[in-house]
Amino acid sequence: MGASSDMLREIQNRREGFSLAQRFYVDPTFYELDLENIFYREWLFVGHECELAAPGDYFTIQIGAYSIIVLRRDDGTIGALHNTCRHRGSRICGSTQGKLGRRLICPYHQWTYHQDGRLATARQMGRTVDADQLGLRTAHCECVAGYVFVSLAKAPREFAPFRANMEPYFLPHRLHDTKVALSISIVEKGNWKLVWENNRECYHCAVNHPELCLTYPERPTVTGVQGAQYDPETTALWRRCEIAGLPSKFLLADSGQYRITRLPLIGDAVSYTMDGKAAVAKPLSPDVREPSIGAMVLFHYPSTWNHILGDHAVTFRVLPLGPTETQVTTKWLVHKDAVEGVDYDLQSLSRVWTATNNQDLSIVEGNQIGISSPVYEPGPYSAEHEGGVMQFVQWYCRFTETKLTES
Repeated sequence: MGASSDMLREIQNRREGFSLAQRFYVDPTFYELDLENIFYREWLFVGHECELAAPGDYFTIQIGAYSIIVLRRDDGTIGALHNTCRHRGSRICGSTQGKLGRRLICPYHQWTYHQDGRLATARQMGRTVDADQLGLRTAHCECVAGYVFVSLAKAPREFAPFRANMEPYFLPHRLHDTKVALSISIVEKGNWKLVWENNRECYHCAVNHPELCLTYPERPTVTGVQGAQYDPETTALWRRCEIAGLPSKFLLADSGQYRITRLPLIGDAVSYTMDGKAAVAKPLSPDVREPSIGAMVLFHYPSTWNHILGDHAVTFRVLPLGPTETQVTTKWLVHKDAVEGVDYDLQSLSRVWTATNNQDLSIVEGNQIGISSPVYEPGPYSAEHEGGVMQFVQWYCRFTETKLTES
């Protein structure tokens, strides 16, 4: 109860409009509470349906202490299983991705499981095994508009409201008909909340992100959560896209957990490239005929932010590795029939966000080093430029306080 009480007291005594106390960014016990209260309870983005194109395709993901297998079954459905054999606990799938047969086979003693986790055979165990009681543990899994989400909670939050909000915005882009052109994972040496705080503002962009700033507006109305409806460029884009059948207007969940909207790029830019031109000749979706649609953006705390363009999509997954380490995985999605070297050049496609990610890696590391100093104390956010950061911190504090008072 000590760490929980300390965290609750810090939240309740927090000064509004200021950054969090040091322990939220460095303390191993606070980190474990973040895992227990958020990452082990909430819906987390783990990957895309297109990564599981055929029956038997799977990928694995490590969420804190839990290893999870996400796979497409022979009946076409996608499910999630804990990667822990019910015999003596061995890991079953050791690769980050691959293809399974009709069964999952533990490499240690060859216990085998059906694709839904039911125990199929326990080699040479005779009648001592109750197959009904020894299936693989399952995790909750939901697919929406080409995205795959997993929850480790016994009774997760209802997914349907998010689905109902996300689908109208995303389905026209047909991300289920894409492929991953490139996937890059980096480890940022900072607490996961610092990664998110850095993402939620562009106060730092002009000096730190020259490539991104060629096409991405630095205006707080674009990055933050305030004032988009008063930005004439943004509202003009919304009107044009809505007429073309593309939902675009600003949507923020009542809980503050996710936001969806469509936002303009700079000038005539249509993509995140050095010249603003499309990186992929083959459009992402044949259903999108409007030539200039800006970028549709989604954040969903605590695990993903996204940019969906006319020619490609860039998705980001955030997973904490420790109190001061966070894995950020970026994936570039293109139409499934786009051909590298013909329809797109991989370097041109990925240059802007590869540079931006590497710059953010350095920024977050510097932020973490500074916060770890004994002289650190919470500082004030910019009301003009850091509204998105304040919104994230408010969501985190409200959500965490609720969980701490429930326990």
